[in-house]
Amino acid sequence: MCKSVLRVSDGTVLGTFAAGQRPNGVAFDGTNIWVTNLPSSVSKLRASDGAMLGTFSVGLYPTHIAFDGRNLWVTNTSVNTVTKLRASDGAVLGTFTVGANPRGVAFDGENVWIASSGNNTVTELRGADGAILGTFTVGLTPSGVVLTVQTSGS
Repeated sequence: MCKSVLRVSDGTVLGTFAAGQRPNGVAFDGTNIWVTNLPSSVSKLRASDGAMLGTFSVGLYPTHIAFDGRNLWVTNTSVNTVTKLRASDGAVLGTFTVGANPRGVAFDGENVWIASSGNNTVTELRGADGAILGTFTVGLTPSGVVLTVQTSGS
């Protein structure tokens, strides 16, 4: 299967690259593109030319991926975990249990947030070590996480 790269200014397709078996989620680490592949891996492609740099095993049914400035966080939907990979070499730095059917993942500059559609929660993990900082009940079947910056008024 393939992923396409588009020019932001006009949508021109710049290239279509092999991204592994059944590609799903995608993230950019500033140099490389990371793609989750069903049933259980993540591929690293060089952004400049789409060359495959490696494929790394993670948990079962990886769906979404986020970059935290150094590492990648992959939701493993079928096993209720998140895997942390080092961006430089794809090494697994840890696998952490979260809510049922984790889907969306986002980084807030310090911590990682995971939406779990199977139990209607969002879990906050400490980015440094994956420790659970809180689990919060939200609406039905959350599948994404977006973090915003709030500013205080004068």
